[in-house]
Amino acid sequence: MKNTAIAALFLMGAATSAQAIDGDPEAGKEKSSTCVACHQADGNSASDQYPKIAGQHADYLYKQLKEFKAGEVRYNAQMAGMVAGLNDQDMKDLAAYFSGNEMTIGEADEELVDLGRQIYRAGAEADGVPACMACHGPSGKGNPAANFPRLGGQHAAYTVTQLQDFKAGERRNDAGQMMRNIADKMSTQQMEAVASYIEGLSE
Repeated sequence: MKNTAIAALFLMGAATSAQAIDGDPEAGKEKSSTCVACHQADGNSASDQYPKIAGQHADYLYKQLKEFKAGEVRYNAQMAGMVAGLNDQDMKDLAAYFSGNEMTIGEADEELVDLGRQIYRAGAEADGVPACMACHGPSGKGNPAANFPRLGGQHAAYTVTQLQDFKAGERRNDAGQMMRNIADKMSTQQMEAVASYIEGLSE
């Protein structure tokens, strides 16, 4: 109950409403050649160093591209170079294209799945960690209206890296410091477990 209440406060006080973007998916496909090397043609990256962006909410993808280009609250040297030549419409078109593709689902580690399921669905109350599904949904589909990303199917290693970056303050583009506050309370074991569960999470 406590974790549910905490999550509800996050939802009310920290969510940033997404605005529907007017991207052209066909134009985005034509512009996606520079994305293919890391994210593959459809956005389902083969390497867990790079996120799967297929099926991710368009508004969320657009926001990340803008923030990579600004380089203030989210910086990555590789992405900074990739987005440097993109204008606003380019970013909207790319977001529209990749969001229209289907994300592939991986498999959870059997040794981690029970702890991961517990954290994702009920949180870790003793540590003050709320349930992930309060914002990201029971099947990991996220909440486009609040700009909470889809997680289900994402590479576990990538998810762990993001949680670690939030905890270290290296990634700072979360509304109201929501993810930084949550990740700060999580152990490495908890991060790895919930990330593994998320990789195998589907509808």
